Amino acid sequence: MTDCIVVGGGLMGMLSARELKKSGMEVHILDKGRLGQESSWAGGGILSPLHPWRYPDAVNQLAIEGHHLYESLAQELFDVGGVDPEYQRSGLLVLDSQEQQAAKGWAEKWSMQLESLMGADAVAEVCPGVSEKYQSALWLPQIAQMRNPRLVKSARAYIEKVGVTIEENMPVERLLVENQRITGVVANGKTYHSDKVLITGGAWSAEILKDYEDVPQIEPVKGQMILFKGEAGQLKTMLLSESRYLIPRKDGRVLCGSTIEHTGYDKSTSSETRQQLQESAIELFPMLADYPVEHHWAGLRPGSPDGVPVIRQHTSIEGLYINAGHYRNGVILCAASAKKIASLMI
Repeated sequence: MTDCIVVGGGLMGMLSARELKKSGMEVHILDKGRLGQESSWAGGGILSPLHPWRYPDAVNQLAIEGHHLYESLAQELFDVGGVDPEYQRSGLLVLDSQEQQAAKGWAEKWSMQLESLMGADAVAEVCPGVSEKYQSALWLPQIAQMRNPRLVKSARAYIEKVGVTIEENMPVERLLVENQRITGVVANGKTYHSDKVLITGGAWSAEILKDYEDVPQIEPVKGQMILFKGEAGQLKTMLLSESRYLIPRKDGRVLCGSTIEHTGYDKSTSSETRQQLQESAIELFPMLADYPVEHHWAGLRPGSPDGVPVIRQHTSIEGLYINAGHYRNGVILCAASAKKIASLMI
């Protein structure tokens, strides 16, 4: 018997487990594969929703809390676990946006710094090397990023150090419910008992809950991305043009994403998409034409209506909680979401 079972060991599961452990609970994570190797590993790590002014307040509230939490959280993960998640405030440049008024209203409401740049020279001053075709931009200098694979390793190292129990390759087959109350789970043929269970299964969360009422509207949405092997310091800020973005890493690598594909649980990649992403990247930052594409992959986001996550107790099963459905914004929403669900459970 443990105080809490967390089903799903992505970043959402690990940071939720961290909050629960800090409250004094004994926490046991079960993951169907390896911790953090699904969308947590695959994403870009921009610490802001793309075009945040398009999102409802429920998303922006979590995002702003995350914006204020992440620098100290990254340092704590590093100090305890010994793995640097590579937090850096590189800023976000939104190119040729036609949403100046909406963006200004968002910045004023949430106290975020935003500057409107007019003319190719003004844009290039912030980001030398950006394509000359862009004649205007919105500059958000406070927006930071994390390097997802490093963040996943850092979070894992932290929860291991503080004593969270981890079991990998343990897919949960069913929940144990008696008199509308959770009593545990069965995973890989083995029974685990607890009167609190938290579902943080990402794109698989609805599948885990399918046999019960109150199944959240969460479905897998594939995103393909590529990585260029560039030179350190060449691209100085994150770039965004509609659904395409570039993220510069500290070692010079540049990540380009991403597609939005409703293909179920298929994580295959295609050469056609790779070519499209490469062309988009070069269109944004022409110097990338001189550098090879080092890696191409796909991940499954936990899609939800309007991108609003499900962070609450199950409506008909006492002791069962859900923290899932963060769609494209899992990293930035994760810190505040973990605090919110932990406070409900405690």
